[in-house]
Order: sequence, then structure tokens, then C-alpha cells
Amino acid sequence: MAWRERYPRLYAWGSRLVGWLLMALVSLVGVIAFLAPFFMPEIAQTGPQNAHAQDAPLLLALLVVLALAVLFVELEHDGLNTKTVALLGILTAFNASLRLFDALLSVFNIGGFSPVFVLVIVGGYVFGARFGFLLGAMTMFVSALLTGGMGPWVPFQMFATGWMGMTAAWLARFVSPRLARGRLVARREVVALVLFGFVWGYLYGVLMNLFFWPFVGGGEMYWEPGITWRETVQRYAAFYLLTSLVWDTGRAIGNALLLSLLAAPMLRILRRFYVRFFWQPAVNVSSEQ
Repeated sequence: MAWRERYPRLYAWGSRLVGWLLMALVSLVGVIAFLAPFFMPEIAQTGPQNAHAQDAPLLLALLVVLALAVLFVELEHDGLNTKTVALLGILTAFNASLRLFDALLSVFNIGGFSPVFVLVIVGGYVFGARFGFLLGAMTMFVSALLTGGMGPWVPFQMFATGWMGMTAAWLARFVSPRLARGRLVARREVVALVLFGFVWGYLYGVLMNLFFWPFVGGGEMYWEPGITWRETVQRYAAFYLLTSLVWDTGRAIGNALLLSLLAAPMLRILRRFYVRFFWQPAVNVSSEQ
């Protein structure tokens, strides 16, 4: 008899632990990628167009491999099944196609708003942290392929959007632990998701600025090797307030507006899928007389 059949609980626990360790590794890689330039004694500050030009291809390949590893581990211990993987693919394709509207939205000058974040947030809230991370990360990867926007910024977009979906699952644990896997929708959930989307509208901008900011140089608002951490924070705060705050406000307001309109129906739909995908018939075991 295989080890999995002999010790099913131990096997499930071990697989779940491996899945979380992989997620921790993915996030650690992302944190290192964002912060590594600040620890370099010398850095080529030749402008944002050259930011991470050397390491981004390797980082992208590593992120895709780790994301696939997370997916395979989830399938192995039934954290996801074939139905949820199919749904993940469908939602990723649909969400990636929405990025085609980003260019149109930019014409109306509404800042960094994009409709792709809403589905990432609600999907992570309903299906869990690893589903949310994969949905966010793969949305950015596939959309870059669709729009021809593949560049060194893509792995950083994948990390930021993946973390958005992952933390949405953490929100579910605090807001509605009983409703998060049910069919009902509470008003407090919608309010929490609206606030969550609003805050992440700014957090996404804060993270993505770090992708290129250390490589710019040439001014009091920019980072230079050798300055203290306090100076780094002060310069970045000034840079963000003067260059990105208004742009990110458009994203934050757009997220909040779409979630206020769509969160409740999306929760109902996705929860129906969740119940159907993970439903198992009850087994009655009668004792022998």
C-alpha cells in the first residue's frame, strides 16, 4: 500500500506544508527582487528604462516555475482540483483580456485604474490565498503576452498583483470566516472589500515605483547609494507624493467603485462554483450489529 493511502492525514498535512513553504519562497523572492537594489554598493542609475534589464528575465522564469510548482502541489493534496484549475485558467484568460481596455481608459485620463484588480481580489477572497496569488500573477503574465507589453516590469507586476489576491484571502478570515465558503453575502463583506481595493490601489503603486525608482538618480527625490534608510524613506515619500499620488488615486477610486457595484454578485457566483467544486457526498458508516 502506498504511503499516501496508509497515512492520508499525514500526507495531506505534509503537502499543505510544502504548498505554504513554496508560497513563502515565492514571496521571499519577490521581496528580495524589490529591495535588492537598495543593498548594492553601486548601481547603474541610467534611467527607469534600464531598471532590472539584466535580472528580470531570470526572475520571470523563476516566478513562473515556482507558480507552476505551487499549482502542482495544490493539485496533489486537493487544495485545488481539476475544476478549480479550469476555472483559474478561464478567469485568468478573461481578466487578461480586460487589460486591453487599459489603453482606452488612459485616454480619459483616469489615472492608474484598471478593471483587472477586482476579479483578483474577489477570486482570492473566495478561493484562498494560493488561488488568489496565481490568478493575480498569471493575469499579468498572460496580459503582457496578449498586449505585447512584455518587459522587465512584468515579474514585478506579477508579484504585486499576486500579493493583492493572496492578502484578499487573509481578509476573508477576519471579515467573514463562516460566510467565506458559503452562499450568502454580508454587507460588511462588501464594505471590507471596497476598503481593501481602495487601499491596494495605492499599495500597488507604491510597490511598482520601487521597481524603477532606485535606477533613476539625479535629484533630491531619488535614491543614491550610501544614503541612510531614513533619507531613503523621506526621498521616496516626496517622490511618491509629487509623482504618483494622483495617478494611484484614480486606481484606488476605480477599485472601490467597481467593488461596490460588483462585489456582491461576484461573491454569489464564485461561491456557487466553490460549493459545487468541493462538494462531497456524505458517507454514513453504520456499525455492525
